[in-house]
Amino acid sequence: MERQVLFTGIGGQGVQLAAKVLALGATRDDREVMSLGTYGGTMRGGNTDATVVIGDGPLTSPPIVSNAWSAIVVHPRFFSPIQSKLRADSIVLADEDLLETALEAKSSRIALIPATTIAREIDSPKAAALVLLGAFASLTGIVGPVSLRYALADSLPSYRQQSLASNERALLAGAEALPVMKEPAWTSRAA
Repeated sequence: MERQVLFTGIGGQGVQLAAKVLALGATRDDREVMSLGTYGGTMRGGNTDATVVIGDGPLTSPPIVSNAWSAIVVHPRFFSPIQSKLRADSIVLADEDLLETALEAKSSRIALIPATTIAREIDSPKAAALVLLGAFASLTGIVGPVSLRYALADSLPSYRQQSLASNERALLAGAEALPVMKEPAWTSRAA
């Protein structure tokens, strides 16, 4: 079984970090993983997307997918291009604080959380993407919480280690924002 997770947002929001944490966390959970990050023409303010493909065996999907099981929308500005890739049964998680209009997707399973507000409340204002990742992991069980924490520590470069504690708080706050395993990614550990 394979699960494709699309990330979208604006450069500087932590989209690439969140995708890397998910990918490394999945490898810690003994899953097969491929990931690909893409960037727009500017470092901050332009679009940034990432795809993470996670499976329980050898992967058949390349990290450039035509259809996906889920999406994490850190900012809706560039959601339209990935919207068409979502399957009808997909799970979409988005930061409701940044929505100006209703998020439209083929999916009937859309979860909105105030990720920006939560990040500010835990004194980690730049970690909304990690709040969303923590919520997504809790909601789906795609990666275990311990694996995510270790992956976060492994993902931060040496010059950002001072942010580890606040980023861990963001993952935990996100995990507490949604019900646990309401939309399971895996039917069983062997699946």
